[in-house]
Amino acid sequence: MSRKIKLIWDFRGPASAKTAEHHEIHLKEYIIAEKLPLNITGFEIFGEMHAIAYMVVTDENMIAVRDALKPHRGELAD
Repeated sequence: MSRKIKLIWDFRGPASAKTAEHHEIHLKEYIIAEKLPLNITGFEIFGEMHAIAYMVVTDENMIAVRDALKPHRGELAD
């Protein structure tokens, strides 16, 4: 069974929440365009000045997605 990896984009500043919410739309479009096996995305708001957008990919797709979309960081997904 493949590991699931959560790729994360950090956004900071007063518009961070709206930017992260909008970025998730593009992540969903990318998943459809590339026919990726997982369709797990989201965004989280940590305060007025910090929010993230994320997508979960399999181990097999991680390098290709990382190189194409350049996330700020990644972690193992639950």
